[in-house]
This record gives sequence, structure tokens and C-alpha cells, in this order.
Amino acid sequence: MKVVTCVAPVNIAVIKYWGKRDEELILPINDSISASLSTDIMCAKTTIMASPLFKENKFWLNGKEQTFDSPRLSNCIKAIRARCDGALPQFTWNISICSENNFPTAAGLASSAAGYACLVYALAQLYEIKGEISDIARLGSGSACRSIYGGWVQWHKGDLPTGADSIATQIAPADHWPEMRIIVLVVNDCRKKYSSTSGMKKTTETSTLIQHRAKNVVDQRIKTITKAILNKDFESFAETTMKDSNQMHAICMDTFPPCVYMNDTSHAIVNLVHSYNEYRKGQKVAYTFDAGPNACIYLLQSEVEQFISVVNYVFPQLAGVEYYRGLSLPNKQLDQKIVAELRLTPYEAGMLKYIIYTKVGAGPQELDHPSEHLLQDNGLLKQ
Repeated sequence: MKVVTCVAPVNIAVIKYWGKRDEELILPINDSISASLSTDIMCAKTTIMASPLFKENKFWLNGKEQTFDSPRLSNCIKAIRARCDGALPQFTWNISICSENNFPTAAGLASSAAGYACLVYALAQLYEIKGEISDIARLGSGSACRSIYGGWVQWHKGDLPTGADSIATQIAPADHWPEMRIIVLVVNDCRKKYSSTSGMKKTTETSTLIQHRAKNVVDQRIKTITKAILNKDFESFAETTMKDSNQMHAICMDTFPPCVYMNDTSHAIVNLVHSYNEYRKGQKVAYTFDAGPNACIYLLQSEVEQFISVVNYVFPQLAGVEYYRGLSLPNKQLDQKIVAELRLTPYEAGMLKYIIYTKVGAGPQELDHPSEHLLQDNGLLKQ
């Protein structure tokens, strides 16, 4: 028997991936850039067990058994096994896979990216594969290729029809910009109406703006934000991040029928960020939204105390819920001068479900201790 357990990070894109030129190989129409977040706070965790005694392959996701023959799962396993030494004993054994996220699945929090990155990384450990695997993670979920690395990561769209050059590379490691923090404002942790896959497909088929974005906008933004990351230029980073988020959602609205991922609370957060930045006389806080209503806020550690006090005032929490998650957040009363200056008015309690506070982190890691395994020795789910 052989068993491996790994964790992999969520990544939050600052230059967005939206639209494929090849649905089967999951090849994007433009490059994208993201930060991988600390696995101590948000991660996917996967255990894979191989044994000559297992009668069949099995797969569980978040405690529920799933079919083993889903196309994307099968594609990842086939691609990994194609690079494996067939003489390894585990090559011929059946496997059990158990994967779980410690954050909402399919709510616009990049759960599939973390999940498939974790799966592919764990398979690579199981089958003793070294070298490039981001192209295999891409076959599960496009954004998953970026979660194969920690820190700041670029997914190159590539030019080859085979997709061999559509891989991820690290721009800078996790400790490059140690002051950077991320606050996730969770507006809705329920399953979203349109999946990213179906939304992207519909956009590519019906939007006229998407090709303009790919041909005329993204390349320059990639250069601008890469320079901003390397130089730790938050002002440039923030403006580029927000503009690219806005453009992605404009393209979603240009889709026919439109794919609407943001809601009234999302737009209230956007307005609050711009008002706050105006008050601070510069781009001190940046929002970005993936395919969902939840806001991911990038900001420097020095800005967290004041900004979170503004958020807490405008979006009061409901009593009796675990509201703050992740790193410890400062708890400061909001200066009434800011309330007056920004003309802040609190919304009704509960518009935010909870808040996650985290930072940029490392890539996938293997966990050695047996207590970390999600499966029993017989290949079945731990109870």
C-alpha cells in the first residue's frame, strides 16, 4: 500500500482568466496572474491511497462519494500516469481519492483551482513524478495550474495547439512582498447560479468585447502588474487589479444572456473601496471579484486596521456566527471623523456572512503525519 496526503492553495487572480480557445485542453485566450494564498487559512486537502487489495477506484469530495469517471478527473489521472514509470508497483493498483476544502465549494472562491492542483500534486507524489505538472493541473481546472506554485504566479496562454506551452510560472515567491494581505468578504457562500465553465463558454460564443480584451488590453496589463509586483508598487498594482476585475464583469454582462455574478452587496463594496481610497488620497485598497459575489480585497498590512474598522461599521455582523476567520484581525473603533467624511451609513446586519483574513503563501505541500490522512487503511472514508 502507498498513501500520500497533500494540501494546495487557493489562488486569487489579479489579471483574470475568462474565456477558452480550446474547451477540451482548457487553453485560455489570454495570460493571467494570481497570488496563491496561505494554506494555513484556506486550502484543499487530498489523500490518495493505492493498494493491490482495492477492488475498484473510489473518489470522495467533501465527504460525499462521487463518480470516478468524470472527464476532468480522468484526464488528470491519465496525463499523470502517461509520465509515470510503468514498472512502479502502484502503477497497476486501484486507488482511493478523498478531497476536501476548508472553505465553500463553488461559491466563487476558487475551490476547483485548489482542488485540482492538490489532486495533481498528490498524484505526482504517488507516482514519483518530478518536473512540470502545471499543464496537467490545467486539464482539471484552468486556474488550477496557478495553484501549483506559491507566491505570485503567471499562467501563460501559450501558442501551441497541443497546449504544451500553456503552463504556469512563478513571478515572485510568497515572501517577496511580506506586507501584502488579503481580506475575503464573503457575501454568499452558496452554490452560484452559473458555473465558471458554462459562463466562460457562453461569453466566448456571444461577447464581442472579449476578443478586444484579449487582443488589445491584457498584454499591457500583464506587464504593468508584473512590474508593480516586482517593485512592490501598491498604487499601480491596486489600480490595475480593480480595472481588470471590472472589465471581466463587463464582459460577463456583454454575454448573451448576461452572466451576473456580482450582486448589490458586491457593488456596495466596490463603492466603499473607491470612497475609502479617495479619502486616503491614493489607491490603498484593491477589490477583485471572481465568478461570484464575494470580494477579495488586497491591501498592505499597515492599512488593515483602519479599513476593517470601516467595513465593520458599514456591514454590521449578525450575532451568533463565527464571523472572523483566519489571521487575527485588529479590533479598532472607527474614528467618527471618517464616518462624517465618507458619509458612512451602516447597512442591515448580515449582508456579509463572514470575513477571512489571510496572506500570500506557499504552493502545494505533502503532509507526512498519518493523522492527516483522510482515508482509513482499507481505502474508505474516515468517519
